[in-house]
Amino acid sequence: MLRYILWIFGLAYLAALVLFVIGTFGLFGSERGPLAGVFLLPLGVPWIWLVDLAPERFWPWLLAAAPVVNLAILWAMCQKFGK
Repeated sequence: MLRYILWIFGLAYLAALVLFVIGTFGLFGSERGPLAGVFLLPLGVPWIWLVDLAPERFWPWLLAAAPVVNLAILWAMCQKFGK
């Protein structure tokens, strides 16, 4: 079951990341908006709270990378407990 959670989280992260890139850069004719990363926020908790410590120009990149930490934790749990 842990592997299913890992795959679901990974797919949700990939979808949120695609929506973030489309909304941030205005791809495919969409408007640029400040809420482009709204789907990344819940996936990156609690690491997104550390984003404020970095300079503001790095915030979008750190927001996009925060869920990777949770994905790595899930992967490590799969390696440890999945067998």
